[in-house]
Amino acid sequence: MDFQTDSEGFLLNRDEWTPEIAQEIAKRDGRSINDEIMRYIEAARKMYDENGTVPALRNFTKAMDVDKKELFNVFETGPMKLICKWGGLPKPTGCV
Repeated sequence: MDFQTDSEGFLLNRDEWTPEIAQEIAKRDGRSINDEIMRYIEAARKMYDENGTVPALRNFTKAMDVDKKELFNVFETGPMKLICKWGGLPKPTGCV
């Protein structure tokens, strides 16, 4: 699989993103993507396409009707950073 990432593992060309690339980036992080995680990734990508920015955690949890604690349990760390990284989105800024 041929794609380029920055030094933190974020995809350099968002247009190259595929679910398979998401799985490979997660694998490089020692993780795997299940259906629930992919649903979050796809929702964040849709929000990015609609708004042109990475969704803030508060806005994302509200749109997904999910508790912030639940997301942290699923991702075991800052969820928006991994959602964006695995989803081929830019690195989020601020509270992630």
